[in-house]
Amino acid sequence: MEGTWRLLRRHGWSWQQPTRRAIERDDDAVELWNREVWPRVRAPRRRTAVGWSSKTRPASR
Repeated sequence: MEGTWRLLRRHGWSWQQPTRRAIERDDDAVELWNREVWPRVRAPRRRTAVGWSSKTRPASR
């Protein structure tokens, strides 16, 4: 991240934050999407075997 920041400053860029939200933004639709759609779309976390740090199985060698 530090390298990216230095590169941006070297080229005259700065971190900017929008002063206001888009007029077209529908907060109710965003809330609905976050509550109902996102949990279905989000990828589940991968489970690893308990106590085993290697991703390869010993039997596959």
